[in-house]
Amino acid sequence: MKKHALLASATAVLLAFAGSAMAQNIAIVNGKAVPSSRMEALAQQVAKSGRQITPEMQGQMKEELIAREIFGQAAQSLGLDATDDFKSQMEMVRQQLLIRELFTTFQAKNPVTDADIKAEYDKFTAANSGKEYKARHILVEKEDQAKAIIAQLKKGGKFDEIAKKSSKDPGSGAKGGELDWANPSSYVKEFSDALVGLSKGKTTETPVKSQFGYHIIRLDDVREAPLPKMEDVKPQIAQQLMQQKMGKYQEELRSKAKVE
Repeated sequence: MKKHALLASATAVLLAFAGSAMAQNIAIVNGKAVPSSRMEALAQQVAKSGRQITPEMQGQMKEELIAREIFGQAAQSLGLDATDDFKSQMEMVRQQLLIRELFTTFQAKNPVTDADIKAEYDKFTAANSGKEYKARHILVEKEDQAKAIIAQLKKGGKFDEIAKKSSKDPGSGAKGGELDWANPSSYVKEFSDALVGLSKGKTTETPVKSQFGYHIIRLDDVREAPLPKMEDVKPQIAQQLMQQKMGKYQEELRSKAKVE
């Protein structure tokens, strides 16, 4: 084989090797390789934040990694990586990464199943089903005041106007005594018992005493409690169940650990 042919062959091999090396590295800084795996790791972080990786961003990421290598080498040349403070911080970071991997592995091996979600949804619907009540009330301090208001209402007095003027409940009073849709169990027992005993559109005939004072209650409407469809709350249920699994796992690890 002729000499120039040997040179050409050797050059081709070197170019092929260099191309392979550049495929594995994004740059060589002062003789030290910046591996492509760093770009992949940074890209994953960016993707998790919800940002789209554009060609322009890829260029910015490459420059960022090269800058990090340059500055890191400068810090090493000053011996900053040998200080006790740096070593302590590195140990903290190492622990954080290990713990993240521990919990990620646990989640992968202990997924929340559709059956788990269905069972939790059934428990939720059982606990929250039933009727909701839309009511108004007027709250006063004394029984005589309440009786006088009931008399006014019987003579044609406007419930909302009297509530705005006389109710000591600032929240509902400003709205004419109006309360939000609610399950009776959300009220104190005396109020709840009186409320469910009313017919739609009716007002309590006698004052209802509670720890807050005396109530005059009017029932405006009743409906079946609206419940979300399982598919609409599935992500939230799955997250809640996984948090419970994680909490139990962490408690198990703590209970088994020997701490002196």
